[in-house]
Amino acid sequence: MEVKKNILMWIVIGVLFLSVLFLTFKASSIGKVSATGNAIDTTGWTANEVMNYEMHGTIPARATGGSSASTASGGMVGGC
Repeated sequence: MEVKKNILMWIVIGVLFLSVLFLTFKASSIGKVSATGNAIDTTGWTANEVMNYEMHGTIPARATGGSSASTASGGMVGGC
């Protein structure tokens, strides 16, 4: 009975170790830019805008070209 518990414990540890390795590899490849040039051009952005893009994924309104609806409402969400 003791031997079966040890074997089961090592199997669980092995599965957890392999899953951590897999997820670490997958997470490290998320931030890589592909060779097709899908990166956003951040030239002309302020340091604060670049930081917000890198940390939060927000793109400044002036970088998207700005639609007439967003400029008419002052660029605020909901148009208030």
